[in-house]
Amino acid sequence: MPPIKINHIAIVVEDVQAALSFWKDALGVPLQHVEHNEDEAVDIAFMPLGEGEIELIAPFTEDSGVAKYLAKKGSGLHHLCLDVDDIEGALAQLKAKDVELINETPRTRPDGTRYAFVHPKSTGGVLLELYEKV
Repeated sequence: MPPIKINHIAIVVEDVQAALSFWKDALGVPLQHVEHNEDEAVDIAFMPLGEGEIELIAPFTEDSGVAKYLAKKGSGLHHLCLDVDDIEGALAQLKAKDVELINETPRTRPDGTRYAFVHPKSTGGVLLELYEKV
């Protein structure tokens, strides 16, 4: 299950448009698009950088997982995402090694990308997302 590459680094922010004033306007990272994701209750700004992306994520409800994270830890690095060839195989391998998973089965984004999260307790404190692109 070797990762192919870093897919994205996600940064949790209070407001995507306000955060874009630094990332896009001051730093010059291009904005690809902003998505309103009802399933995760977040707005996401996708900003391609090198072979991966920076994602700015902001909750739009007070009870979502990201909103709770923001309230507890504040703005900053939220998670690292790695591409894998076979997400079900990767999850099975991690589970066999007693790695704590947040998602035991993959979820699916509207574009067909399958994803799952690995708990920070098992990664040395980093929330890890695995992506299997279609």
